[in-house]
Amino acid sequence: MSLIAASRSEVTKVFSTAGWWILAIVLVFYVGSTAAGLAFVFGASATGELTGGSGAIVPADGLAALIYSLGGSIGYVFPLLIGTLMVTTEFRHQTLTPTFLATPRRGLVLWAKLIAGIVIGGLFAVVAVLSAAAPGAGILAVLGVDTGLGSGDTWALFARTVLALMLWTLVGIGVGTLVRNQVVAIVVVLAFTQFVEPLLRVAGGFVDWIADLTRFLPGAASDALIGASIYAVMGGGAGESLEWWHGGIVLLAYALIVLLIGHIVSWRRDVT
Repeated sequence: MSLIAASRSEVTKVFSTAGWWILAIVLVFYVGSTAAGLAFVFGASATGELTGGSGAIVPADGLAALIYSLGGSIGYVFPLLIGTLMVTTEFRHQTLTPTFLATPRRGLVLWAKLIAGIVIGGLFAVVAVLSAAAPGAGILAVLGVDTGLGSGDTWALFARTVLALMLWTLVGIGVGTLVRNQVVAIVVVLAFTQFVEPLLRVAGGFVDWIADLTRFLPGAASDALIGASIYAVMGGGAGESLEWWHGGIVLLAYALIVLLIGHIVSWRRDVT
């Protein structure tokens, strides 16, 4: 089987199950509601409607970029999960056995999953960007705050968000390759992204040496690539962040390292 045919097969596998659209729906509600809520709170604060003119929580300048970045800064867990599920579901249901029988070259199968992951990750990235930008821009416009949609910097942020979430899908595939057990893999992903790294990044806002380390964490690197982050408001962005292209390199390095370890340790082992 050729790489193109194998990649098409991997994309078909994802779209033949309900998992992808369930995650997409949750992504829309999670990112959309968060963007809408923060756009209202920060926008009303910037115009003085909440604070009575005593000072904005977030200045109006750059507020739009902060809201739009939510698609990546909180939405990245969804392409990460879909990438993980692309592999662990096959281990769980033993569908990887006929896949390897049809395509005995396991390296080709992994490459096909990576190509399919880029496609699926790109789809989730567009959904995430729209979920943050549509309600966020609407509420900012109603409040009289500049939406920034006429700025090239905003569209560059959208493009970098898409790139970041595609890389997160590859990280997820690497995690699924390394951790075969689906439940364990999901727990690891959620525990690290929703608990461990956020705590470390908030702690970095108060301790300089922790901040020097946390900027190289995958979530911090992703935010640096995107160019804005809610952690700057929450106290987790006090340290100097990476340049956007440095963030991209760091996130890509995470994907490659996890994939390489997973390929060596787990992917070449017997499936059954």
